[in-house]
This record gives sequence, C-alpha cells and structure tokens, in this order.
Amino acid sequence: MTCLICGAVLPEGAMFCGDCGSSTTATPESRRRADPRPGDTTIMEEPVRRNSGVISIPVDGFRPTTPLATVEAAVAEEGRSVHPSPRFVLAFSTGETRTVFGTGLIGRKPLPQPGESFDQLVQIADRTLSVSKTHLEFGEHEGMLWIADRFSGNGTIVRRPDDGAIRCEPGRRYLVPRGSRVELAEQYFTVE
Repeated sequence: MTCLICGAVLPEGAMFCGDCGSSTTATPESRRRADPRPGDTTIMEEPVRRNSGVISIPVDGFRPTTPLATVEAAVAEEGRSVHPSPRFVLAFSTGETRTVFGTGLIGRKPLPQPGESFDQLVQIADRTLSVSKTHLEFGEHEGMLWIADRFSGNGTIVRRPDDGAIRCEPGRRYLVPRGSRVELAEQYFTVE
C-alpha cells in the first residue's frame, strides 16, 4: 500500500501517512484547494449611493466645564443672546417636549464619561427599560441636529421625512433634519 499524495510505502491497515500526514483515502484531487476567484467575468455596475447623512467632525479635545451662571453673565455683558446656537424641539413619545441646543446626552439616566462635558442631559421616563441609561449623544452642525448612538443595547433608528430608515452605527454621527423621527428602542422623538 502506498500514499497517493507523497508515494511513501505504508503498512497494511494504516489510516494516515507517516511522511506527509495525509489520510490514506486522500487523493491529489481532494487535496487541491478551491480557486478563490469567481467563475465568471461579469462586470457589475456600482450601486447607486444615497446620502447617508453621516458626518465627520474633528474633535480638538474636550471643552473645559464652565458654570452656566458665569457663561450667562459674560454673554449678558456683551449684549448677545445666551444661547446663540440653533434650538431644536424634541417631542417624545412619552408626551414630553424638550427644547435643546448645543450638545447633550439622551437616555434613562444619562451620565457623561469622565472628562466629557455637555450642555444638557435629557432624561426619558421608560418603564420598559428598552432605552439605555446613556442611549445617544446629540449636537449641532451647520444649523442641523446630529445624533450618535452611544453603544446602546437596543440601537437607534433615524427615519427622515424624505428618506427611508437608517439604523445608526454606534459612535458615528448622523444628521437629523427637522421633521425626522428618531427611534430609541421602544421610545421615539420627533425633531421640530
């Protein structure tokens, strides 16, 4: 009896070749690896890409925490509005509405990580516990609201008025135009 792979002489009843380690039933054809290249040469057109609304904003470190009273006093001296950034009204499925500006966190019990600072923390009353403690982050970019899922347990979905639903990838920022609906597990809010 000889090995069909390397040709070594094998003892009677051997199951494996002592030289190459192949099974005695292996053939050169069964040992040949499959060709990883596709069998056809069809040219495929690139799919039409729609604007996902994902934005990248460079972060130049964290802003130092400044007491709100100090900010309001300094702004009042200059004669400007206290909150110059755009305001967005979030109408929640719980019946509550919140006017937000700047940056913030939304969740059952939102809590910033050490070293982070936000203008607002928006708490949602969710008895089903489907919304994470710190579910998402929001901010403003060129007059539009953006959100970023904070690795929540049940995820975040954005439904824009002129587009389909987009499941948010954790850690990425998505633009949310007014009239959109943002679903946080079993709860949601609309942006007005």
